[in-house]
Amino acid sequence: MNTPGGTAAGRLAFGAAALGNLFTEVGEEQAHRAVTAAWQRGVRHFDTAPHYGLGLSERRLGAALRDRPRDSYTLSTKVGRLLVPAPPGTGDDRAHGFAVPATHRRVWDFSADGVRRSLEASLGRLGLDRVDAVYLHDPDDHAEQAFREGYPALERLRAEGVVRAIGAGMNRTGMLTRFVLDTDVDVVLCAGRYTLLDQSALDDLLPAALARATRVVVGGVFNSGLLAAPAPGATYDYTAAPAGLLERALRLKSLAERHGTTLRAAALAFSGAHPAVASVLVGARSAAEVHDCADQLAVPVPAAFWRELKRTGLLPDHAPVPA
Repeated sequence: MNTPGGTAAGRLAFGAAALGNLFTEVGEEQAHRAVTAAWQRGVRHFDTAPHYGLGLSERRLGAALRDRPRDSYTLSTKVGRLLVPAPPGTGDDRAHGFAVPATHRRVWDFSADGVRRSLEASLGRLGLDRVDAVYLHDPDDHAEQAFREGYPALERLRAEGVVRAIGAGMNRTGMLTRFVLDTDVDVVLCAGRYTLLDQSALDDLLPAALARATRVVVGGVFNSGLLAAPAPGATYDYTAAPAGLLERALRLKSLAERHGTTLRAAALAFSGAHPAVASVLVGARSAAEVHDCADQLAVPVPAAFWRELKRTGLLPDHAPVPA
């Protein structure tokens, strides 16, 4: 199976969290145009989750892909949070980061039954007959159940042919490394831990994945915004960026521009350069953002830029950089 990765857009994958109204509302037409733009730029892997907008992301992504030949793309979703109807008049979901009505509440469940129920509900929202890959989503505080019940349930789904690839997706490298070393996952999704600002995955997860031939999808390459447009008020890992990190991001931006490239291009190139990385997952809320990411992949990043980052200590000496 060639999931994810191998796209004509330089292994770019589409992350659909923003289609669930992450932080701010996204219109139906805008969401559809974002997916269409990704398709036009050669993207053929799409990722979503029930968590994103209480199912809104899955519904929108499924609708946008429904007329595409099913064997021409791959799709991943996640399990671990069941969506349970909430009483009317509960308000909105902004406390969880999504500008949607709180029609449902999330219930953590990594049990075997919970995994199957979650996947069945996702297929209903997507309106598709299958997904290609399923991740255990953010099992940070549920490790025992995730390893004892959730992972074996995914193994059974794979053995039954319900899904082709299984894995885990989170933003902590320690547990992801344990999944790689102690289970037979096909792929892991590492969010925000292999970027120009955070190379946490460099010394544990990525070497383990390379040794075990486990594919790694790197998400959050802009650290939720700081590396896309560093400025006062920019976000880092979904909260206001600390002053020290903002200063570092601005320094990276200045160096990139001095070398005739852009910080966005450098961020995308760096995260995709490690040999364990199969795909770079980028979230987009509009066609313009999709086109910008695809364009940035084509922007050259001079070797002198990488040499200066290592010389000045902004990157570890042993971090792989693009050839």
